[in-house]
Amino acid sequence: MKFLRYIGAAAMTTAMAATWAGEDPAATEDKPLIYTSQSINLTAVVEAIDHETRVVTLRGPEGNAVTFTATEEVRNLGQVETGDLVDVEYIESTSIEVVANPGLETSAEEMVITGRTPEGDMPGITAMDTQVVTATVEEINIEANTFKLKWPNGKIEEFTAMNPENLKRAEVGDLVIITHTEAMAIAVKHASAE
Repeated sequence: MKFLRYIGAAAMTTAMAATWAGEDPAATEDKPLIYTSQSINLTAVVEAIDHETRVVTLRGPEGNAVTFTATEEVRNLGQVETGDLVDVEYIESTSIEVVANPGLETSAEEMVITGRTPEGDMPGITAMDTQVVTATVEEINIEANTFKLKWPNGKIEEFTAMNPENLKRAEVGDLVIITHTEAMAIAVKHASAE
């Protein structure tokens, strides 16, 4: 439920607001829909590697170095050499959608998918974690510019809307569906492969 508290405290304060980039124009006539995403791409260089202890030092694009011990989950580490490149892509997205509720209960679900490169290839991994939480709109107070949500654990919390117009587009009993996805891909390649 750590995700629930995070989303409850951070994202839901803007749940009824159209302040995030990417609001779906088609949804502006109906219920509020907010979407945001960000991505980070970087390449680090393997500065040092000890295959026996599995200690690796990477130097990032800003010149910062990080040293860590690669777990046994890191397959094919023996093929990595000093000077190899580690490409990292990270994508995070959040959508908050208000929909009419046909009588559904609130819920919290999570799906995690991971994959590693096969034996014999250079090390690499992909991972995706998607969490979906639904809450019920318990109260809307147009004059006070507030709304209350009931979470799957039964707790009811009050929030201030950043965009009062979105309160007029929602109704008590509506579902608020929060979908948060984090995806990452890491691939190691020899510098000469560029």
